[in-house]
Amino acid sequence: MTKINYWLLPIGWMGLIFYSSATPYQDQDIKPFMTNKLDLSFLVPFVENVTLYYHHSEVSVDALGIEGFVEFFVRKGAHVSVYFILMVLFYVACKKTMSVSSSKRLLLSYIFTSLYAILDELHQGFTQNRTPYIGDVGLDMSGALAALILIILFAAFKKKSIAKNTFS
Repeated sequence: MTKINYWLLPIGWMGLIFYSSATPYQDQDIKPFMTNKLDLSFLVPFVENVTLYYHHSEVSVDALGIEGFVEFFVRKGAHVSVYFILMVLFYVACKKTMSVSSSKRLLLSYIFTSLYAILDELHQGFTQNRTPYIGDVGLDMSGALAALILIILFAAFKKKSIAKNTFS
């Protein structure tokens, strides 16, 4: 695999994120599907007392219905997971193509992921029925941070495992 091919992975993933951000909310709304195909009423007793505020809006079963409440967490979970994956893809590209220390690769990967999160959120400001929100960038960056921590833990585990096998 050539070095440029490693960069096609995060670039392709960014393209998918861009496409998703360019899609108006009503075309991504999963509430009708959940209403018609899933009975989520069993969740109500577990979450009916949960209320939080996000982007000046109440997030609760009372305010959104159970489908809207679940959709909120699905959408915010998507922010975290999508940027977790982007961070890993950037790290792999950096690892395979750059002759720098692991800590620099991690830092660069986190910076690239964070910059894209910011740019993508700004891009949403030009999409019908979508609004940019700094809180979503925070979610994106938390996904990237979780990936960074997991990469560090995996490397430490791998290093410990190699040392154990070498000295056994």
